[in-house]
Amino acid sequence: MNRTYEIMFIVRPDVEEAELDKLVETFSGYVTTGGGVVKTTEKMGRRRLAYTVQKFNDGFYVLLVVEAPASLISEIERRLRVSEPVIKFITVRMDEEDKRVAKIKAHRDAHVKRSALPTSSPEAAAPVAEAPAVEAVEPEAEAVAASEPVAAEV
Repeated sequence: MNRTYEIMFIVRPDVEEAELDKLVETFSGYVTTGGGVVKTTEKMGRRRLAYTVQKFNDGFYVLLVVEAPASLISEIERRLRVSEPVIKFITVRMDEEDKRVAKIKAHRDAHVKRSALPTSSPEAAAPVAEAPAVEAVEPEAEAVAASEPVAAEV
């Protein structure tokens, strides 16, 4: 069963551009001959490392997005480990992340926000029950209530 993986590796900074291209082509060839497919290849350029790795402070970052079986990925990792110009690498399985993102998106689509609903016109709205009528207060009671002092809260 083929799964999607991101393989990022860092190449020593003293490697020439032509040699870097050859290295990327070599690892892409390993994937295709092993029965996988290289979806994208991205050379991210020379960047500073977060910490010193094998006495290097920067390196060339390369990202390969591949679709391959797990046995092929373990072989690619073995070859990355023994490759002289590669100083660091990481492999991440992305199909689980894609499933999680699709599940969240489906959940969000199922629950529509009230602000997203179209506003209805007053004529189309269902008749609202009228509020109970307020009892009439005698005018004398109103005058007494108005003349009483209101206690001010301090």
